[in-house]
Parts: sequence; C-alpha cells; structure tokens
Amino acid sequence: MEFVQLADGRKLEYLIEGPADGIPLVFHHGTPGAAVRFAPLAEAAEWHGLRLVSPGRPGYGASTPQPGRSISDVAADVSSLLDAIGADRFLSIGLSGGGPHSLASAALLADRCIAAATLAGVGPANADGLDFVAGMGEENIAEFGAAFKGRAALEPLIEEQSSELAGAAPQDLAAAFGDLVSEVDKAAMTGPILDWLAASARRSVAESIAGWRDDDLAFVKDWGFRLDRITTPVAIWQGDQDRMVPEAHGHWLAAHVSGATFHFEADEGHLSLLNGIDRVVADLVAHLT
Repeated sequence: MEFVQLADGRKLEYLIEGPADGIPLVFHHGTPGAAVRFAPLAEAAEWHGLRLVSPGRPGYGASTPQPGRSISDVAADVSSLLDAIGADRFLSIGLSGGGPHSLASAALLADRCIAAATLAGVGPANADGLDFVAGMGEENIAEFGAAFKGRAALEPLIEEQSSELAGAAPQDLAAAFGDLVSEVDKAAMTGPILDWLAASARRSVAESIAGWRDDDLAFVKDWGFRLDRITTPVAIWQGDQDRMVPEAHGHWLAAHVSGATFHFEADEGHLSLLNGIDRVVADLVAHLT
C-alpha cells in the first residue's frame, strides 16, 4: 500500500502496479469499497502496458475522511496522486459508486483524462427523468431513503450493514447482499470476483464507516459539475439485470453525458459485468491511438 500526502493535510492510500512508463489507469472502486487489488483488472491493464492505480476514497481503509465532500472533490485528489507518481495523462474507470467519480475526472481533468468509463455507474439522485431508486433491491431503497434524510438517519443504518459485511465469509456474501443481487450476479460471485468483493468489503469498513457514509451523502446532492459539458470520451457500460444500480441509470447517463458511447449488455447484472473487464479496458486503450 502506498500513500500520498494531500495539500489539505489528508493522506490518500492507493495501490499501484505495472510499468513505470505506462499510462496510468485510475480505478475508482464501488460503494462501499477500498484500494484492494482486483486481479482480472490488473491482468487486463498489464496486457495493454498500463500502470494500474487504485486509490481508496476519503474515509475508506486508511484514507483520511473528508466529511461533506462532493463527487467533484475527487478531481483534486486524482490530480495530486498523478503528480506524486510523475504522470501527466491517464485513463479512468469507475465501478458502481465509482462511476460518478470517473465522470468527475473526465469533466474536471479534461486536459489530463484521455478517456473514461463507468460500469454500472449510479446516476444523479435529483435528475429530471430518472427515478433514482426504482428497480433497486430493498437494501438500497432503505439506504438511499436514509441518505436523503441526512447523516443522522444514514449512520445507524450503515453501522448495521457494515458489521454484517465485515464479518461475512466470502461464501456468505450473496446472502449478505440480500435483494441486491440478481441471479446472474449470484452466479458471478465466484473466483477472483468473490475474493475481491470480500477483501474490499472488509477493508472498506476496517477503520470506520466514514467513506461509505460520505459517498452516499455525496450521491444525493449536486455532484459539482455538468455532465452535458464533458468533452472527454466516455463509455457507459450497463446490464439489464442490475438490482444495485438499475438499467435506467445507464440509459439516463448515456442520454445526458455529452458524446457518451453506450454499451448495453443484455442478461448482465451489476457484478457480472466484471467478467468482461478486459473489453472495457481495451475500449479505453483504443483512445490512446
């Protein structure tokens, strides 16, 4: 694990691997999540000669919390991290709750971000034409219902959920996710995906629930940038069997992120999309030429 000291005194933990002269591929983990190695992504990055950089957002793992943060705040952290590793330009990829953070990188670091992708990325909570919780599993409906009410309502719920996740054995994760996982996602929860999910879940709440809490609160307020003014190439990947971030989010983003390319994957869910992570990386790499 590596750390970068930020200008405001916070520290940000991150993982990095791959050739020192490779273009960085910055991976924004989901919610909850942490800077934990996802082997299939690392292998795909290595195949293309990329330098995989996986930061843990504020409040996750050993990254210093940043209460009240907005989605847009990730841009300054990514910029500082790139400076610390001596990189100029980069590719960005975000899964689930990391999706908006990948979009923020594309929007606010347009001079450095070559291309960005979101996998099952959540859409804006107060957007016209998007029913934010429609089609979500019961757990997410309750979680975001609390987030709309504010920190006092959200914290007790996350405390309860985090204790279940932290103590769940890998083989019990599907049961811990409850109504959030479709049948195709249950089938995907094996091998490297399951190992990564379990390790990421444990590390995400190892220090506190601050990262998870602050992610949720950031999702339900203004993100701090305009989706319709993004000039960086963006790919939106979405399955139709997703109960964590339903397909309506992908359709909405595809229609409102300027110039976005939409990859709609029939019969795929939230986690099963990860089985095609090599395709996502290859699509990003195509922009290098």
